[in-house]
Amino acid sequence: MIGAGVTLPPVAASTGERVTTAEGGFNLSFQRHRAEYRMCAQLLGPGRVLDLACGTGHSYAELAPRETVGIDIEPSALAGQDRETHVADMRSLPFPADSFRSVVAIHAIEHVREADQVLEEVARVLAPGGRAVFATPNRLTFSRPDEIIDPYHYVEYDARELLELCAPHFDSVEIIGVEVSARYRAIHDAERRELDHLLGLDLLRLRRFVPRRIRQRLYDWRLSRDRAVPRRGETEIEPGDFWLSRSGLEQAIDLLAVCDAH
Repeated sequence: MIGAGVTLPPVAASTGERVTTAEGGFNLSFQRHRAEYRMCAQLLGPGRVLDLACGTGHSYAELAPRETVGIDIEPSALAGQDRETHVADMRSLPFPADSFRSVVAIHAIEHVREADQVLEEVARVLAPGGRAVFATPNRLTFSRPDEIIDPYHYVEYDARELLELCAPHFDSVEIIGVEVSARYRAIHDAERRELDHLLGLDLLRLRRFVPRRIRQRLYDWRLSRDRAVPRRGETEIEPGDFWLSRSGLEQAIDLLAVCDAH
C-alpha cells in the first residue's frame, strides 16, 4: 500500500468514456463491457470479488451470485449501487491484505500511468490462490498502434506488453483475446477508417501540442455526438457478439490478463 503522506498524481474523475446505458450509440460499449464481465464470471471461482474502477456498476450483476465490492475514484458514479462501494484510488486500496478471492478490472489500467502500482495493490488484497482478471483494449487494434489517440488513456498494451506488465506481480499469467462477430468488426473497422481520415487532416501532427485537458473535452464532445446518432447496426450488438479466443491475439479487440496469485 502507498505510504501515508504520499501524494499520488491525479487520475480523471469522470470521462467521456463512462458507460452507463445501452441506449443508441452507447450500446456498442455497453455490450462490450457486459460481455467482458460475463467472461470474467466464467474465469473466476467462488468468493468475494473486488470490482475495480467499477463506474456506475452497470454490469456487475453478471458476476452474480458472488458478492462484489465496487471501487471508483468518482463518488457520483457509485451513487445508488445496491452493494458495498468505496470511493478510492485503485493505486491505494482501502483493504487489508488477502481480502478478496477475485479482482476484476474492466478497461481500467490503461487510465493510469502507474499501472504497476495498481497491480501491486491488487496482488496485496488478493487472497492466496485467488485470481485477478484485467481487461484492456488491444493497442494493435484499438485506434492506432503507434499513437495513443484517446486522451483518457496513458498507456495501451499489446499482448506481450500486458504479459510483461502483469508477470512480476503474480504466480502465473495468461493473456486471452476477445474476438468479435463480423457485424461488430464491420462497425469497428468503419470507425477506424473515419479516425484515419480525421488524423490525416493533421499532417504535421499538431495534436501533440494540444493540452490533454482540451483534448479530453474535444473527445467528450465527439463521443457524445457520435453516440447520439448510432451507426447502422450498433443497436443490434449484444453480448453474444464477443467471445474469448486464445489464438490470433494480434487481431483481438481487447485483451484479458488472467492472473493467479502467489
